[in-house]
Amino acid sequence: MSLDPLTRRWGLIGGAIMAFTGAIGMLVSFDERILISPILSLGYLTLLLAPAIAGHMAARGKVSVLEEPEHDVAQGAQKGLVAGLIAGVFAVVFMLAVNPFDLSEFFPNINDRMFDMMTFDFGLGLGSVVLIVASALAGAAGGAIYGLDDEPREGVFRSAIWVILFSLFELVVSDVIEVDAIVDLIYARGGGLHIWSAIIIGVLAWWLGVRYKGRRAELTQMAKDSEAGSRLRWSLIGVAALLVIVLPMLVGGIVNELLINVALFILMGLGLNIVVGLAGLLDLGYVAFFAVGAYGMAVLTSPLSPAFSPELNWWVALPVVMVLAAIAGVLVGTPVIRMRGDYLAIVTLGFGEIVRILILSDWLTPFLGGAQGITRIPGIPLGATSVSGTSPELFIYMTMLLVGVAAYISYRTQESRIGRAWAAMREDEDVAEAIGISTVQAKLLAFVTGAIIASFAGALFSAKVGTVFHNSFDVLVSIIILVVVIVGGMGSIRGVALGALILIGVLGGPKSQGLLGEFAEFKLLIYGAILVYMMLQRPEGLLPSVRRSRELHQEEAAQDAWLDKKGSFIEEPEASV
Repeated sequence: MSLDPLTRRWGLIGGAIMAFTGAIGMLVSFDERILISPILSLGYLTLLLAPAIAGHMAARGKVSVLEEPEHDVAQGAQKGLVAGLIAGVFAVVFMLAVNPFDLSEFFPNINDRMFDMMTFDFGLGLGSVVLIVASALAGAAGGAIYGLDDEPREGVFRSAIWVILFSLFELVVSDVIEVDAIVDLIYARGGGLHIWSAIIIGVLAWWLGVRYKGRRAELTQMAKDSEAGSRLRWSLIGVAALLVIVLPMLVGGIVNELLINVALFILMGLGLNIVVGLAGLLDLGYVAFFAVGAYGMAVLTSPLSPAFSPELNWWVALPVVMVLAAIAGVLVGTPVIRMRGDYLAIVTLGFGEIVRILILSDWLTPFLGGAQGITRIPGIPLGATSVSGTSPELFIYMTMLLVGVAAYISYRTQESRIGRAWAAMREDEDVAEAIGISTVQAKLLAFVTGAIIASFAGALFSAKVGTVFHNSFDVLVSIIILVVVIVGGMGSIRGVALGALILIGVLGGPKSQGLLGEFAEFKLLIYGAILVYMMLQRPEGLLPSVRRSRELHQEEAAQDAWLDKKGSFIEEPEASV
């Protein structure tokens, strides 16, 4: 067995991740979620995933753009086995080092349950051997998977992902099917897939991937063609609209509540996407506009607003709230006209905190309620009924209606003259000014447009909850919205939707729980890990806009051109006849 430095490094990284996830209580918390009954829980998957990834990366080695990667199953399994072995030994050394001491005062999660989890309930002696063997096998499996050819490797990943998704989203699948007999065939009574149902799902995922591989290539080629790509995009929009209409009828109240939270963050993400993704202005105080929308609607519609209670209809109050948000956008945008980069981020962060402090100030307490907030905010009148948080099925339709309006505004602006001005300003502000673009006007329009879209979300939020308090508008909300935009893809409407669906729907928002409650305690840690990975490996996001992706990969494109021309950018003259 070879022990090159890269294999040793990845083994140590895998072992450190195993020790870290055990020490913070992640393994124990995740063990409550059964994936495949009765053999695999999310906790044990997390424990063994670290050496598997370490083995995969050790087999991958250093990838050079000048060479094609070599795939050898035996060699990959060998390197993965070594990396997994090192990871397992590291985890055992960690357990032996902390076992004699009582660290509960500093690390309350280092307890007997953690040791039982990491030793597979075999005790510290035999369990350490089992952990090392299991870690080595997981590393060998990860290395062997890298050694496979492209098609079978993609099939393995696809099958594993679909099995995990069906396991994690048991609540959604059960709500959609609604037939107990079919649900019992797929899932066990205590939760998790049956072993045979997991095998069937994996095989089907593999077969469908092979069956429609040519179709995927055809759709990719169609997307590149302007006319066919336009038809494809409109078809996808139609499917998405149909899904939005049908899905709330199929799922239960819990899932609909999650969908409303996702839609609200999509709405705020689309507004911030204009400011950050299109105009390139790093705004860390975006929650201020959300607060303006929520408190503006609360003051105008609630009968219990302390000093000013016009009790307007929600639809009448909405244009007033939009005007207030536009004024707030001008007030925030005007002082930062000449600022860029970090300075702009710090100043906008300060504005966000100023708004939160003003809400609590004695000066505005007679109008905004201070720490007591504003209560008894009515819902959205719609004919003979009123739409609020107590009717999530109707509220999701109202929210998605405004999401559609915001998406249309974003789409039309980025293709307009002001959108091209934002793109030029984002790439190089000095050059944009030199070619005659009014950056002052462009920045103010970006802040105002983003503020108005955020006010939509605030107005919906106040009607949904029925109360507004200052703690719903802290700086963490701005950070999470920015993470949604970055992970999904800056400048991309569909990317914002995907980012909100993954981060808010699955992990949960700043004040709300996601579909997977086990992640609630660790969601900020996972947010940070995802953000670091995206910045290092995929800075353009999961579903980036074409223009943004080209901007971030200019160097790679130039390098590819250099390689295509065999190291020379100068065309060789044709030989004369």
